Amino acid sequence: MNASPAASPSPDHSAARRAFHWLKAETSAWADTDGQRWMFVAKAMLAAFAALWLSFRLGLEAPYTALATTVVLALPSSGMVLEKALHRFLGTLVGCSAALALVALFPQSPPVLFLGLALWVALCTGGAAMHRNQQSYSFVLAGYTAVMIAVPSVDAPSGVFTLAVTRVTEVSLGIICSAVVHDVFFPRRHSGAVMRTVQARYAGFIGFCRQVLEHRITPADAELSHLKFAADIAALESGRAAAFFEAGHSRSQTRQLHAFNAAFMTALTTFYTLHRLSDRLRAAGAGPVLALVEPMYAHLAQAMSEELTPARLAQMRNKLADDSAAARTQLAAGPELERAQQIDFDTAMELLQRFAGNLADFAALYHSLAQQKRQQVSDPGAYSPKTPPAIIVASGFRAGATLLVTAAMWYWLAWPATVNAILMATIFCALASSSPRPTALVQQVAIGFLIAMPLAFVTEFFMVSKADSYWPMVLAALPLFSMAAWLTSSPRWSGVGIGMGMFSATLVVPANLMHYDVESFISNELALTMGVVVAFLMFKVVLPEHTMGHRGHVAAALWREAQNACRARLHRLKRRFDNRVRDLLSQLNATAGPVPDAATRAVVRQGLTLLELGHAAIELRQLIAASHAGTARDSLETVLRQLAAYLDTPSAATGQATLDAVLQAGTAVRAALPDAHPERRARLHMALTDLHSIYTSLLDQLSGEPHVPTPAA
Repeated sequence: MNASPAASPSPDHSAARRAFHWLKAETSAWADTDGQRWMFVAKAMLAAFAALWLSFRLGLEAPYTALATTVVLALPSSGMVLEKALHRFLGTLVGCSAALALVALFPQSPPVLFLGLALWVALCTGGAAMHRNQQSYSFVLAGYTAVMIAVPSVDAPSGVFTLAVTRVTEVSLGIICSAVVHDVFFPRRHSGAVMRTVQARYAGFIGFCRQVLEHRITPADAELSHLKFAADIAALESGRAAAFFEAGHSRSQTRQLHAFNAAFMTALTTFYTLHRLSDRLRAAGAGPVLALVEPMYAHLAQAMSEELTPARLAQMRNKLADDSAAARTQLAAGPELERAQQIDFDTAMELLQRFAGNLADFAALYHSLAQQKRQQVSDPGAYSPKTPPAIIVASGFRAGATLLVTAAMWYWLAWPATVNAILMATIFCALASSSPRPTALVQQVAIGFLIAMPLAFVTEFFMVSKADSYWPMVLAALPLFSMAAWLTSSPRWSGVGIGMGMFSATLVVPANLMHYDVESFISNELALTMGVVVAFLMFKVVLPEHTMGHRGHVAAALWREAQNACRARLHRLKRRFDNRVRDLLSQLNATAGPVPDAATRAVVRQGLTLLELGHAAIELRQLIAASHAGTARDSLETVLRQLAAYLDTPSAATGQATLDAVLQAGTAVRAALPDAHPERRARLHMALTDLHSIYTSLLDQLSGEPHVPTPAA
């Protein structure tokens, strides 16, 4: 009996299935783009109006404070919300305590009270500029919360305690509502974003290395890639800090991410030194050495084109060892190289082996993170930001001066609404102190205020005033707040959205006892906007060059870090040095924008050269600490002293003295090689590599151009 043919689907059924799949694909694409933004808006509105409803039910004096807190805490992921909520609560507590202390000390002396507030705000803003992460938000809150409590208490100091308690209560309510809504209702976990960052970092670094090894990238583009990598390091640490507050994130993952960042910086630095050596050899026309090492570069690039599994990494390192042995055999069989070329060859071999080991460590940490395997690692310490001291001092001075200027305006104008100008100017001088482009940030907020002015007026007097209960009032205010949240979710317009949200939360939200006063409303509108304008002008006028990422301050700070590499405490110095140099380059990247100018590129080149010098100095110090007394050790100590003298007073004379010391040290180290035992011989070869790096880097520094190397060791 023949099998009956399979029934073909009916046209209607096939069309319905195609329509279903099309709708599913379109919905999925929408959910990953605009759908995420609308979900963010929905959660932000739920948190805002839940906090407002509870404020009314509890009879709080200023319900808008709870709503404004939810507006500020409206962030893309639950981890970011929880992290910022904690620091907002801590900053509010400290700020209220400071206000109570200042008012208690100077209850009848407004000028002295304002001087005390200016000093407090300056200290807090300086602390915010120094940290540049969510911890900085605690400093910002501590500063302007003290102003919010103390300034209204100038004429009634007896009510300061009530104001402080009310402020803490209302902020805490907003924090609780934001935390619950963003962590319970369709939570968006930041740990997923962290893993995407890890994967992009790994793929980007492997691709960059292949391009360099295959000579498919220019030196200028390579320098810019190092600048972008420095920003990636800071971004990963920021994301890790936010993910730490989520339930699925463990302490072991934190240690793994710290180790991943550290391994990345180590591999990147070694590869940069190797890349610089290759460029110098090509510029010098060192044909025999290039002929020996270029095949190793090609084999390394080929190995990195495949997935770097443990087996593949072991195969790569074995191949590199075979290539190295073959190159040495070929070198021994051919004509003898000049001394400088021999040193270049030995240095290239040392750097290739070191990079292969660094790459293996980096890949192992990546695979453990990607496969969610717990790996026991020694915590190298968290990535720590480093802000130049001049910028910290300038940020604090600017914020304190802004408070005194607006306080003087309040006194001379005798305009009660100027209190709002004092608060806004203080808030945005503090918030923008950690921004690489503070005027652009404040300008966006000011645009948000200007857009919200007519919309808030219409919402307040033509819509909210008609509401006779809570839910009609929510419907009346919802369009304005939803628009602000939608703009906040866009990276390009987030400043405008924040400005609209803060402005609307301050003016539109009804109180328990409503007063619809057009004159007072317009007066407060003007005062709030004037405060933001004052903050903008202060950034333009008061020390405008002292802002985060200014290339002059970054260049000076990079030089100081190189000086510290020669003298600072050796414990974890290499890690701290890497951290701080990469952080300074990250600041420079944030300021430079997508197309850095020639002056910025010069600072990048200077920073990378100092990074190479600093690493070599630190490694020499570690070798000296592990060595016995002798001629080789004495000569290395002389090199370090001369290098420190050059970094203290850079000149042709101190530079030449350092070069001479390097040459003498190279002779002493090579003389000690024949009688050294294997372990010491390995350390001496490493010292020769570091001496060569110092010598060629100094030649670049003194000449301003890549220099043909001469015997350095």
